[in-house]
Amino acid sequence: MRILFLLLAIWGAVHPMYFFVRWFLSEGLSLTTLIAGWQANFASTGLMWDVTIAAIALILWILTEVSKTRNVLGLWAIAATICIGVSCGLPLYLYLRDRVVYARDAHTVRTL
Repeated sequence: MRILFLLLAIWGAVHPMYFFVRWFLSEGLSLTTLIAGWQANFASTGLMWDVTIAAIALILWILTEVSKTRNVLGLWAIAATICIGVSCGLPLYLYLRDRVVYARDAHTVRTL
């Protein structure tokens, strides 16, 4: 599963960025225009809020787990979520989290 999570994180970074780059190339580097596009109609506004709420939940989950496990590498997923999106941040966190879980379950770091 670790490799699958890593591949999903990479896909979640590259695929959405393709569309953002195309947007910025056609519309310019205006964040206000981008946000206006996200609120162009009820469907896109609903999707924007859906992803925003998911991002907040993910960040809170990461902060809670990092405070318990001290797996500070998991904080990279917060940066990925904010800078790229949930499509990268969530699988990246699962990838980074899986490393710690396997280490505890196997009672050895040899499996990492």
